[in-house]
Amino acid sequence: MSSTKTKVMYVCQTCGAQSPRWLGKCPSCESWNSYVEEMITPIAKEGRGGVVFPDKPVKFSDIPTGNLGEKRYTTGISEFDRVLGGGIVPSSVTLIGGDPGIGKSTIALQAVCALSRQGHKVLYVSGEESVQQTKMRAQRLGADTSDSLYIVNQVDLNAIKEYLTKMKPQIVVIDSIQVIYHPDIPSSPGSVSQVRECAAILTHLAKTTDMSLFLIGHVTKEGTIAGPRVLEHIVDTVLYFEGERYNSHRLLRTIKNRFGSTNELGVFEMTEGGLIEVTNPSEIFLAERAKATSGSVVVPILEGTRPFLVEVQGLVSRSTFGMVRQKAQGFDPNRLALLCAVLEKRMDLNLQDKDIFLNVVGGVKLMDPAADLGVVLTVASALLDRPLSEDSVVFGEVGLSAEVRSVSQVALRINEAEKLGFKNCILPKNNLKTRAGFEKTKLNLIGVENVREALDHLTN
Repeated sequence: MSSTKTKVMYVCQTCGAQSPRWLGKCPSCESWNSYVEEMITPIAKEGRGGVVFPDKPVKFSDIPTGNLGEKRYTTGISEFDRVLGGGIVPSSVTLIGGDPGIGKSTIALQAVCALSRQGHKVLYVSGEESVQQTKMRAQRLGADTSDSLYIVNQVDLNAIKEYLTKMKPQIVVIDSIQVIYHPDIPSSPGSVSQVRECAAILTHLAKTTDMSLFLIGHVTKEGTIAGPRVLEHIVDTVLYFEGERYNSHRLLRTIKNRFGSTNELGVFEMTEGGLIEVTNPSEIFLAERAKATSGSVVVPILEGTRPFLVEVQGLVSRSTFGMVRQKAQGFDPNRLALLCAVLEKRMDLNLQDKDIFLNVVGGVKLMDPAADLGVVLTVASALLDRPLSEDSVVFGEVGLSAEVRSVSQVALRINEAEKLGFKNCILPKNNLKTRAGFEKTKLNLIGVENVREALDHLTN
């Protein structure tokens, strides 16, 4: 009778790196005080839930695919279906991450209620709330359900596997993966070992059945709870909730998707009745825009396949502490410093003794390089105290020589601006060579080759 050897390891609760001794700073992710002592016990083969994979390679032409790529479960929540790539793929595993209180459980509960009304068999595993609390929350959200929705309060992985084997649900939600534990692993729930093993077992079970699995994971900087970044390589799709807890708007962003495009964005508004879709985010982000104010410009950006307009605000003031500051909310601070250097060197604007502040309205994070021109013009307008044209939008990538470079998906940006009533559009001159997709636009298109031309057009 062989005994299972147990050894002590120190595991980083942020990235999962292991060390035979305690370290103050993780060499992998550079997190401080993230190493926790764990008992590592090898798990037998049956610990994987009895999942058996073929021992022999299978010929590619003999693998049945059916209509797996075409069959999807749609929730009816268009913003949620968008970020999933058009709906939920059978046998897929999706991770929904975000800070506590951001709305992860809310969107999951609204989605499963909508799916149950369509007749799909759904199991909602709540490890943090009782079944009565979950029902009260569903009633507060005004979500109608049907007899095909089942709710259970359980954290034991073996019991959850038994439920899944007997019930054979089509959609399963685990809320949250940090509280589920495997009895054969001596470490506490939420540790990297528990999260990895439980997620792997549930993923194998989903892949061998026609079951779609949703895992909800918290993102914290504390070492007691492992963040969902540990799971990103296991799952098929990773969705992240963004936004401030005290801000009503929530952004659901696709980070990874094996069944659709990445960088898709869904916009929601948190209300007393749950998350409400924002079908036209451009109007929301521009609703309270100030008139005839310097340091404000509208930029059409692209998130995945979706265009929308955002307002970029800038403020430039004289530094009084002898050390200048450059602060950016929703924009890369390093990119802001680079663009400010271009303004000072190429446009002869004195920014060396100025504090520069940049804000993207609505909590949006600009990662599209087409926002460069808007940021440059915002800072220049704030410095010169010259308001920019209110009925104009601008986009374009800015190089180190102050040249304006062409960007992609011009037609989508122009059509979105025209739909919201803008009259002028400042864009890279090279993008006007081919007018595919916007030949009949009524916008006054102004092509520019450098930043100085763009600034002259907008301030005239």
